Amino acid sequence: MSDTLRVANRGRLRSVAWSEYVVYIGFVLVFLFFAVTQAQYFLNPTNLTNIVIQAAPITVMAVGMVFVLSAGEIDLSIGSVVALSALTAAVVLQATDQWWLAALAGLAVGALVGLVNGIFVTVVRLPSFLVTLATMGLVAGIARQLTDLQSVPVTDPVFAFLFGGGQLLGIPILLWWTAAAVLVGWVLLRRKRYGAHVLAVGNSASASRVSGIKVDRVRMMVLVGSATTAALAGLLYAGRLQGARYTLGEADLMTVIAAVIVGGTSLFGGKGSVIGALVGSLLMSMINNGLILAGLNVSQQMIVRGLIILVAVSLSLRGKKSS
Repeated sequence: MSDTLRVANRGRLRSVAWSEYVVYIGFVLVFLFFAVTQAQYFLNPTNLTNIVIQAAPITVMAVGMVFVLSAGEIDLSIGSVVALSALTAAVVLQATDQWWLAALAGLAVGALVGLVNGIFVTVVRLPSFLVTLATMGLVAGIARQLTDLQSVPVTDPVFAFLFGGGQLLGIPILLWWTAAAVLVGWVLLRRKRYGAHVLAVGNSASASRVSGIKVDRVRMMVLVGSATTAALAGLLYAGRLQGARYTLGEADLMTVIAAVIVGGTSLFGGKGSVIGALVGSLLMSMINNGLILAGLNVSQQMIVRGLIILVAVSLSLRGKKSS
């Protein structure tokens, strides 16, 4: 009887899709590693709060990227959108002194870039990889041209409070933005028809068309949504740093993709996890924080992030083949 139970337990363990739990297992292991090796600084409550705060813009962008990848597309332009949206908001804020108009302008820029991406993907029928690669360079150039490579300060107290430096009920405002983005993303993906359509398109665009799903509309919406979340991340950077510059977001693309893929979203569409993206974002922020505490420089941190992406893509490929 015991032998039978052991064989059954082995069968259950083999049948578990361990790749779906990598982000949670990895989060615990990395946390324990830094808690032991960098205990004096890492476990400080202020440092732990900073990890979550620094992950906020990445989490917001990761939620948008979950939908893009789940639909079988990709958006490489988000880092450039961050900079352009932040600079646009800062310039409008200086010109009008109206925080709401500045925020609206920044979000509108992101939505416009997403719309351009969507038009070229759905109307011109170009691959999203090539389209967003092109707009990444185009938007980055516009961001540099907008202020002639000059930083723009953000001095409006309301803008700074709402998009970075404030607290609500004793909780940093960036955590509220994170919670709102994750909640909206989770509801849309798991509780609304839109999320089901996104996953269906990612699984099979041709089958989705036959079933009556408007595939091009879905692709357009995920690309606009991704660019808009990147624009919101730009506002959060500008509010927290109280300034905007063309370098904002330039290193975020790799981090966002790593967080989303490690979090369980398939690189090939049809599968996404908003909660996994949240944990993946926190994991990436925690790794960056721990590496800084360990004395590693920026280039070494980039190497680690690159290795994480390689492992995550390998697991995604393996999961695709097994399915």
